[in-house]
Amino acid sequence: MSLALDPTAQDLLFREARTANTFTDEPVTEEQVQAIYDLVKYGPTAFNQTPLRIVLVRSAEARERLVPLMAEGNQAKTATAPLVAILAADNEFHEELPKLFPAFPQAKDAFFAERSVRESAAGMNAALQAAYFIVGVRAAGLAAGPMTGFDFAGVQKEFLDDDHTPLMIVNIGKPGEGASHPRSPRLAYEEVVKAV
Repeated sequence: MSLALDPTAQDLLFREARTANTFTDEPVTEEQVQAIYDLVKYGPTAFNQTPLRIVLVRSAEARERLVPLMAEGNQAKTATAPLVAILAADNEFHEELPKLFPAFPQAKDAFFAERSVRESAAGMNAALQAAYFIVGVRAAGLAAGPMTGFDFAGVQKEFLDDDHTPLMIVNIGKPGEGASHPRSPRLAYEEVVKAV
């Protein structure tokens, strides 16, 4: 059985797409980022809570603040990527629920009154959105370099606030020379899927 999505698009989004470690100096425009968001915002989250928040690191001053917070192996690529995005979970996402989930606006207080519940929900659902974001970057013909090797507390203090938890940092751009390592193996269908 074949997929409905054209094989070329399948390759662009998955089979040929790779995590990039080097990039060309071609800029990533605001229009490209807007197009990525306008596509991936339709990915599902529980109660349509959409807790992902994105900080685009565009200025040289912001880049200088971010690079020292990266793990040593991530500093050079973060310093040279055309665009860097800090992806974070908004732990106060529930304030938007009356607008985002009009079918049950009471969900804000019925399910998410407690901070610990919000943090758990925000983390899981923002991680889903982060995956959509990476696929959206690929759909724009760009490469993504997602990383979790950084000082989480430092990034939160420097770029966010106590209501936002950093999830990952993504370098974005056109892949440069030697951008990717050889593809690592994947598990076979039979190793992953079990029918009960």
